[in-house]
Amino acid sequence: MLIATKPAAPELDAQAQLFFTETAGWISANWLKITIAVGMAALIVAVLLAVQKLAQRLCHEGDALVSWRTIIGRLAARTRFWFLVIVAARVVDGYAQAPQLLDQTIGFLFTIGLTFQAAIWAREVVLGVVEHRAGEAQNANGALSSAMGIIRALVTFLVFAIALVLILGNLGVNVAGLIAGLGIGGIAIGLAAQGIFSDLFAGISILFDRPFKVGDVISYDSSMGTVEQIGMRTTRIRAMTGELMIISNKNLLDKEIRNVTARDHIRLTFTLGVTYETPPETLARIPAILREMGEAEGAKVARAGFESFGASSLDFMFIIDITGSDWGIAHPTRDRLLVTIMQRFAAEGINLAYPTQTSYTAAPDGTLIMPYPEGGVADQR
Repeated sequence: MLIATKPAAPELDAQAQLFFTETAGWISANWLKITIAVGMAALIVAVLLAVQKLAQRLCHEGDALVSWRTIIGRLAARTRFWFLVIVAARVVDGYAQAPQLLDQTIGFLFTIGLTFQAAIWAREVVLGVVEHRAGEAQNANGALSSAMGIIRALVTFLVFAIALVLILGNLGVNVAGLIAGLGIGGIAIGLAAQGIFSDLFAGISILFDRPFKVGDVISYDSSMGTVEQIGMRTTRIRAMTGELMIISNKNLLDKEIRNVTARDHIRLTFTLGVTYETPPETLARIPAILREMGEAEGAKVARAGFESFGASSLDFMFIIDITGSDWGIAHPTRDRLLVTIMQRFAAEGINLAYPTQTSYTAAPDGTLIMPYPEGGVADQR
């Protein structure tokens, strides 16, 4: 059985005719209010344009480091003229007492315009924040520029897809199928480029979390080197032995990273063994002697005391902290301190121990034969 349906064209024609009829009657009856409303709208647009120009002066596109002033300027620059016109029309719409169909049309256009303009603003804020954090992390070394195209495409697709779904939902369209399709497509793309996206998001994480920056010396796994470039997929580290290590960002973040440059002090540890023949009263003075020498070098003494009874020595632990992270200061301090310890111990009559062994022989009757004359010094070897 055939079911007859009425074409939609006559209904649209009737609505269009009603719209123009009501609008014409409204214009003829309210021409004075309409003139005042148009003037107010023009004034509002002029004011908004002036504010936009003023905000654009805050934008410093040439700066290596993207600041929040630049982001505000970009938002103003990306504000469309048609959006300003729609805003002005929406503001004066109530004063002019527009007919219902015209009021609904202005409201509909305002909703669409606001949604798309909000998507443009959201894109600029996200991209500006990424560039801002990247500029702080890398001081504009150019590593981000190669990946900004991918980031811009992903952010643009995401924000405008959301805007399209919101507009279609306001129009009464069932967007469940569209959302499902976008979700399935996104999952398929994500699975196909899982490695690329994992490194990309790891690079973004490094830029935002900033565990290290270009120029820092870091310890990665069993390697150590200076960070030369932080890319969106890889990080380049110059090893202490001269090689350039190129490590994927995901693998880099999966390991323990030690930022050597960010250390606030350098700890030097010395184990000093003195002979067992050292008198107890001298042993009691050694911690104070060590502390005095460490403080004389401007270091903070973390430990200076008797540690243990060794196999052939009485062991003292001497630990000092040197403020800062410059080994160019720590190494000479260590060298001077070692020489000072030797000099001071020699002056105090304190002998540093080293492994010794004494051999004894016996006569046929079992009597020990001393390896040195009575009252002499043992032959140590």
